[in-house]
Amino acid sequence: MTQRRPMVAGNWKMNGDADLASALFVVFNEKLSAQSPEVVLCPPSIYLESVKQAYEVSELDFKSSVVKLGAQSVSEYANGAYTGEISASMLKDLGCQYVIIGHSERRNHFCETSEVIAEKFAAAKQEGLIPILCIGESEKERKANQTFDVIGNEIDTIIARNGINAFDQAVIAYEPLWAIGTGNSATPEQAQEVHAFIRKRLLEGTPSIGENIRILYGGSVTPSNAADLFAQPDVDGGLIGGVSLKPTDFLSLCTIAMSV
Repeated sequence: MTQRRPMVAGNWKMNGDADLASALFVVFNEKLSAQSPEVVLCPPSIYLESVKQAYEVSELDFKSSVVKLGAQSVSEYANGAYTGEISASMLKDLGCQYVIIGHSERRNHFCETSEVIAEKFAAAKQEGLIPILCIGESEKERKANQTFDVIGNEIDTIIARNGINAFDQAVIAYEPLWAIGTGNSATPEQAQEVHAFIRKRLLEGTPSIGENIRILYGGSVTPSNAADLFAQPDVDGGLIGGVSLKPTDFLSLCTIAMSV
């Protein structure tokens, strides 16, 4: 059995400013070490350049630094007349190594279908970015016992477009919609049940990918509940929202991820 390195990724959503973005990347690089979990911070895209400049001033190297840079979304198109969009090559040019794909807020507020998300996944892989694919069910779907159907369909749409080998080096984040930003996290048992289903789904296609892929939990993760969540055998860390803007709490999550 492989020993998957835990990951703690911070999704800042539409929060923060240029000074905060650059400062936190430098602070976290100073506070964390090679023994920390892999840490990815995803500020708003308009601040990616500020982070890149902060790295240069601090003489940090993106590839070897403890804290990796990620984006919150990417266009499915490589280039062209798509006003306001940002391509995978542009993100890579700014030093991004990761990109969040298919967050529920993108699906719900911006009408991104599973098919569009599969195209974005393909665009990211084409440029060598590592997708953090978000999947999850609504409260209505969970109450109707449709959780596994929803999760399975979201994974299968990616496979249909990209092939199962596209999950090599990718990351999956299970984020139940009913837990995001509500303060009501899934129980450790609920999280483990879905994570085990996801891993089994990929193991059936390609055992090495299913065993090695990191599956994060996201949805109201805090220092008070993280230990129980991260201790589950198929939970490899977390995709963190608001807490990722609180340095002390976020660092606590990183410590917890390596200690369980």
